[in-house]
Amino acid sequence: MTTPGVDGAVVREERPLTERRLHPVTPLRRAWAPVAVLIGWAAHDPDQAQRQLTRLTTTTLLLALAALIPAAALYGFLTWWFTHFAVTDTELRIRTGLLFRRTAHIRLERVQAIDVTQPLLARVAGVAKLKLDVIGTDKKDELAFLGAEEARTLRAELLARAAGFAPETAHEIGEAPSQELLRVPPKVLAVSLALTGATWGTLAAAVAVPTILWLVTGSAWTVLATAIPLFGAAGASSVGRFVTEYDWTLAESPDGLRIDHGLLDRAHETVPPGRVQTVRLVEPLLWRRRGWVRVELKVAGSSNSVLLPVAPREVAESVIARVLPGVTVPPRASLTRPPRRAARCVPLWWRGYGLTVTDAVFAAHTGLLGRSLALVPHAKVQSVRLTQGPWERLWGVADVHVDTGANETVTARLRDTAEARELLHAQAERSRTGRRDALPDRWMA
Repeated sequence: MTTPGVDGAVVREERPLTERRLHPVTPLRRAWAPVAVLIGWAAHDPDQAQRQLTRLTTTTLLLALAALIPAAALYGFLTWWFTHFAVTDTELRIRTGLLFRRTAHIRLERVQAIDVTQPLLARVAGVAKLKLDVIGTDKKDELAFLGAEEARTLRAELLARAAGFAPETAHEIGEAPSQELLRVPPKVLAVSLALTGATWGTLAAAVAVPTILWLVTGSAWTVLATAIPLFGAAGASSVGRFVTEYDWTLAESPDGLRIDHGLLDRAHETVPPGRVQTVRLVEPLLWRRRGWVRVELKVAGSSNSVLLPVAPREVAESVIARVLPGVTVPPRASLTRPPRRAARCVPLWWRGYGLTVTDAVFAAHTGLLGRSLALVPHAKVQSVRLTQGPWERLWGVADVHVDTGANETVTARLRDTAEARELLHAQAERSRTGRRDALPDRWMA
């Protein structure tokens, strides 16, 4: 609220801070913590846990459960009761702690992304998590749980405040409208996973390795200890990805590209405008006949890593143009290979390396069978390095590394030494010019 001052200047009055609690279903989630500690202890030392259980009588077990369940419920209630959050003009405050108090002050100007996720049981209960990616933090701050509609409303309010809207109107802005760009059909996703070499590689290893161990050792425990992790990895690379990337929907809104996905756990994520550090087009060998690619990205301070799980190349390139305004994916014909003598350093595979530099991006290609093209906008380059081992020095080639703010490094492999040195200085200059001319990274309204 604002009032005129004595000299006619506008003076902003501090509004009373209104603290809110999480959804009443939250204690059910927190109550599992003591139980999880006991389960973790039992899993860590199963023999000791079994010996302790065999010593207990039925009456003792019932008394222990009668004490544990109310204690867990009380713990869940108290942690919920002592957790509050409030939104001020410039920050989100989260106050937690039963015995030791902790107050997190999250500056809205440092927020990278705000995502809404709904695990399966949360969807049944009609609640959601609000996760915030903040610059300078390794893990996300979160509010779990809020009502599903409350989570979306709060997200819209925080984005509006971060975009610079007046506090009086930020809560009235609502969620920005979005326009759907692409929806990945489940059949296409399933076929793409079936045509991925990693899926069949892990499955073949899960079958072959335990079989060999059984023939060599004859120990069932050795086979089980090896087979379970291998089959788990095979499931994660196929069924797990299908469940996670199911119904992948990409939409465009003023606050960035919105991603919705998930069969069991639904996630509502946003790729913030202007903060993408690197975009990578991945093209597995068996996808080429269908013209499919996978688009991955790196955003500083964000866990978002996939933009499109599978899409036709022309569609993927049009989406990249929206993520990186003014950037056109360079055609494969524009890539220059390393000199032929690079084969002395990396036989055969040297043909899979390529490089092109446009006015907008540094683009490096790797791979003969599975291809990958990494695009780094000049304005996002943090440092440029040239490395040259003794064998590379002998044959007159060197590697040029481009580092970004998302702890990502893109490398132009086996370039001619003279070309690499020229590229090093030219890229440093392009990066300085790009940062100077880049638009500020702000949420849009």
